[in-house]
Formats: sequence, structure tokens, C-alpha cells
Amino acid sequence: MRTIFIAAALAASTFAGAAHADVTTYVIDPTHTFVSFEVLHFGTSTNRGRFDKKAGSVQLDMESKTGKVELTLDTASINTGTAAFDQHLQSDNFFNAAKFPSAKFVADKFRFNGDKLTEVSGQLSLLGKTNPVLLKATNFNCYLNPVLKREVCGGDFETTILRDQWGMNWGLEYGIPNQIALKIQVEAIKQ
Repeated sequence: MRTIFIAAALAASTFAGAAHADVTTYVIDPTHTFVSFEVLHFGTSTNRGRFDKKAGSVQLDMESKTGKVELTLDTASINTGTAAFDQHLQSDNFFNAAKFPSAKFVADKFRFNGDKLTEVSGQLSLLGKTNPVLLKATNFNCYLNPVLKREVCGGDFETTILRDQWGMNWGLEYGIPNQIALKIQVEAIKQ
């Protein structure tokens, strides 16, 4: 009888712990998600581009302030608005899209200030190398989408990376900067 009581107590505590975890899964909305970059062009103007094809998911537990993000970019979908520049960026001088068709960001560390998300840190895999990246949240919110009738969470995130950490060295000797500003606007739909 004591064994049955202990087993029942363990099962109840396990169920209570599982019920406490409120992890919600969201799928990245590609029509409201863009990863763009900015780089200074020989100290004059700023070149900008973005990746048109992306997919991923977010798992978020607002109560425990934990989560996980997976975002995959199709490197051949780079779009600067100029076809010749896109082809150069897709070449082995930069993203080598033929050999490395995707880049991936995976994060599992979220920092909050109260209920406000302030940072997401994870790993960016690009050109066969993986390095840590810290994204600062400049905006974050969840809302009930009036068209979808579902919760949507999203925000704006940014960071600056050094491209040579991933072996993207072309043009450094010509004065093309190593520093690349990444700007990520993301919205994800509750599943």
C-alpha cells in the first residue's frame, strides 16, 4: 500500500510539474519575417540586402522566461535589388550558396527585464562554421492577429558580426568592412 501511495505521489508531482510548464510553439511567418544586413561600401554609402526565403520556429514559455529559436535562411535567396550583386554574394567569395545552401541561427537563452524580452543569444552556423551571436531586442510584443484569429509574437532584433569569424574574408584587403550589421524583424504564429 505504501508503494502505491509513493508511486501516486510521484505521478501527481510529475503531472503538476508538466502542467506548470507552459511552452507555446510558434511558426515563423515568412511574410512578416526578414533578415537583412548592412555594410559600409568603401566608407561611402551603405549596401543593404536581405534573405527572401526563411523558415523556423520559436518555443516560448513566458512564465519561466525561457525558449528556443530556430531560424534557417536560404543563402541563394539573397536579394539586394541588383542581380549582379546578388550573384556575387551567392558566389564562393561570400556565401558560397552552391556548397552551403543555408545558414542557421539556433538560440536557447532569453533575457528579460520584467516581462520585456531584451536579448536572445545563440549560435549562427554559416559556411560550415558556428559562432555565438547575441541579438538585442529593440521591440517585442504578442497580439491577437485580427485576420488569423491567432496569437502572433514578434519583434525587431539586431546585432553586429565580424564576417571573418565564418571565413568570409573576400574584399577585406580592398577595404570592404569586416563588420556587418544584422537586422531581424520576425513574427511567428501560435500553433
